[in-house]
Amino acid sequence: MDRPIRVLVAKPGLDGHDRGALIIAQSLRDEGMEVIYSGLRQSPAQIVATAIQEDVDVIGLSCLSGAHNELFPQVTRLLKEQGAEEIIVVGGGVIPQSDIPFLKEHGIRQIFTPGTSTKETAEFIRRAVREKEGV
Repeated sequence: MDRPIRVLVAKPGLDGHDRGALIIAQSLRDEGMEVIYSGLRQSPAQIVATAIQEDVDVIGLSCLSGAHNELFPQVTRLLKEQGAEEIIVVGGGVIPQSDIPFLKEHGIRQIFTPGTSTKETAEFIRRAVREKEGV
C-alpha cells in the first residue's frame, strides 16, 4: 500500500460520550493513519455514506450506550447492500465479552474493550488492511 491507511471513527446512535473515540482517533493519527471523525449521534446510514465518500479502509465504531448489538450489524449490512463490504469494520467501547461472538458473526472484525492499548488497535488495523490488500 503506497498511501496511509484511512480510518473513519464513528459514534453510532444516541451515545453522547466521545472521549474514547477522540483518543483512538488521535492515537491512530500518531501512528501515521489518516483519520476522519464523524462526530456524535450518527446513524448507520450516515456512517456508511461517509465511509464510501471518504474511500476509507476501516470503520472504527465506538459505542458506550449498550446499543452495539443493533447498530454495529446495521453498519455491516448497509456496507454489503452498497457493495462496500471490503471496508473493514472494528468496534470498541463498553461491550460485554458475551456479545463479542455475535458481533463477529455479523462482520465486525475485532472488538476492542476498555484497557486495550492503542498500539494493539493500530497493529490490528495494519495487519487487517495488509491481509485485505493481499500483502
